Amino acid sequence: MNALTFSLKQAPKHSINCSGLTPDNLANKSAAEIASIQITYGNRLLRVDEIFEISGNKPQHIHFKNTSSKLDYLGANMMSGAITIEGNAGAYLGFGLKNGEIHCHGNAEAYAACNMVSGLLRIDGNTGDFLGAGSEGVRKGMRGGTVIIKGNAGDRVGDQMRRGLILIEGNVGDYCGSRMIAGTIGVLGNLGAYTAFNMHRGTLLLKKLPQLHATIQDCGSHTLPFLSLWFKSLAKYNTQFSELSTQRVQRFVGDAAYKGNGEVLILKA
Repeated sequence: MNALTFSLKQAPKHSINCSGLTPDNLANKSAAEIASIQITYGNRLLRVDEIFEISGNKPQHIHFKNTSSKLDYLGANMMSGAITIEGNAGAYLGFGLKNGEIHCHGNAEAYAACNMVSGLLRIDGNTGDFLGAGSEGVRKGMRGGTVIIKGNAGDRVGDQMRRGLILIEGNVGDYCGSRMIAGTIGVLGNLGAYTAFNMHRGTLLLKKLPQLHATIQDCGSHTLPFLSLWFKSLAKYNTQFSELSTQRVQRFVGDAAYKGNGEVLILKA
């Protein structure tokens, strides 16, 4: 049995809502039933087989080939199985992901891991703004799971993040950890302005010191022995974080305007 594969027939001019093409939604459906599913393309509905070439018969593992940044909501609300994206993805990748694994070999647009609950999302390239944040009108962002970004991320990473782990090997934009409620965000690259702005709780683990605002307060250098064990535990994710070994950090707390229960840890050689 081969993985169920969707290959774009041609580059789309409009956004395509792919939220229905998940392993749990397609389980126990015949090839004809899958082909006849209607999905939103721009402002109209089209059958899946009008947009994709379909092959394979194993919906527990879905492949998207010849992909485009117009493919939105890939893996949305997924509860089981795996999705592999052999190219770029659109906005809301892994929206509300509840379980399973999504691996994007290219770049993703804004709101990746938005409202995520559990599972694993890997993006080998870059991603846009509001990674792991909450969607419009939702006061809690990512609530669990693990996100690995091999490239860069945009502004507002982890905005209102409630729980979970985000590891970014590249750079991030402004307002990283803004309004963060809990969870952990690790960044190996550079950060933009207003890092930890209005941060309530949670941890930012950084390799480089960003420009911090006045309500983030320096608490001095500390040795945290658990860090070496934590770094080793990340080896299963094949990330550069597992290669770190230092136990020394410069610790900052804040945002003091919100009781100062969040922490920013700057790794020291």
